[in-house]
Amino acid sequence: MTRRSFCLMPLAGAAPLIRFAPAEDPGAPRAAIERWKDMRFGLFIHWGPVSIVGTEIGWSRAGERRGRKEGRPGTVPVEVYDNLYRMFNPVRFDPDEWVHLARSAGMKYLVFTTKHHDGFCNFDSKLTDYKVTSPKCPYGRDIVRMLSDACRRGGVAWGVYYSQPDWYHPDYLNGAAHARYIEYLHGQVRELLTNYGPTTVWFFDGLARPPEDWDAPRLLRMMRQLEPNLVINNRAGIPADYDTPEQRLGRFQNHRPWETCATLGSQWAYKPDDPPKSLETCIRALVCCAVGDGNLLLNVGPRPDGLIEPSHAARLREIGVFLGKYGESIYSTRGGPFVAPDEDKPPEHPGPLQVPGGRWWGGSTHRQNVIYLHVLRWPDEVLRLPSIPRKIVRSSLLTGGEISVRQTAAGIEVSVPVAGRHPADTIVKLELDGPASDVPLVRQS
Repeated sequence: MTRRSFCLMPLAGAAPLIRFAPAEDPGAPRAAIERWKDMRFGLFIHWGPVSIVGTEIGWSRAGERRGRKEGRPGTVPVEVYDNLYRMFNPVRFDPDEWVHLARSAGMKYLVFTTKHHDGFCNFDSKLTDYKVTSPKCPYGRDIVRMLSDACRRGGVAWGVYYSQPDWYHPDYLNGAAHARYIEYLHGQVRELLTNYGPTTVWFFDGLARPPEDWDAPRLLRMMRQLEPNLVINNRAGIPADYDTPEQRLGRFQNHRPWETCATLGSQWAYKPDDPPKSLETCIRALVCCAVGDGNLLLNVGPRPDGLIEPSHAARLREIGVFLGKYGESIYSTRGGPFVAPDEDKPPEHPGPLQVPGGRWWGGSTHRQNVIYLHVLRWPDEVLRLPSIPRKIVRSSLLTGGEISVRQTAAGIEVSVPVAGRHPADTIVKLELDGPASDVPLVRQS
């Protein structure tokens, strides 16, 4: 097995880690959260040496999973998994191509796995030799440096995924030694925020462990000082800035930001011959997130040579074509005012990106003086909506075709000929005589 070497010395040029008294996390500035919500759609990338064997990142490692007792055992022996980095040489990796693909898909931000549960670092951490820049790794280049720089060149916001659990590190959840691991974790977070920023969004992945496992209040306090506009998720044991439903669509929630993270294929890391989800599924998932006032972070797992599977790249570009035509109804919008009834809830454990069933037709987004109706299904020939305290001054079909809209004191009736209904999302644009944000939420019975 590979000899493990970890360093807890202060980083060159960095101030020593400062211990803060536990305090309630103040959260990111409201303006920073609103800018992130405006983006609505991001690219998630899970990648590392495990792509060589095509199994799931972290979870396919057959070793002990400290802190986890349930689940199926990994299939790749530890002595194999932990040495895959000695063969990792993605010579076809082009960070600018990845960023260009994200832009072509209509994605506004990118979140990359700097370190997953397997402990391997895709960046030049000074605190470990288990990293892509190790002399033992034939590639030897700082992937996080290359990709974060490419994001800035390409106008895509940079985001970090970082796993606090580390099944490779000997001190992780190992009795009194875990205190050393906490300093290791804090040190790597400091490295990532100091050396690779500015960073827009941070995705922790703590496997529902308590905040004490990470000294989370002190950790987030440090992060907020280093990057005041950073938006942080809820997986460090404290709420932070946003919720993270995984492999399922979140429900309408406008009192607290949220983001669905989901795979385009069937697993997070590269899997050979893994077909992408259908275009209709992807579009409807994005729409359901937007009408629910949430974001969608859609994941791909690049191949071991650094290329993204052509079928996955093609699907992303198809989503981009849709957004190129109808993105005004997604970007910089907020969910509502028409939202699903409370009783129309999805199953307790819905399938990946499953759209809620029942007779609910879709939902709406809004911005300025406009409401966009996203009709995913037509329960009747005419879509009947409750009344709103605003007058509709103009209506059109954003997706093209004829439309009839009738507004009375009793409600709103929308009719679109069958031939004019979009197969994934028929988008109706209703222009009002005042701000749509003034319209209270309307739950259809």
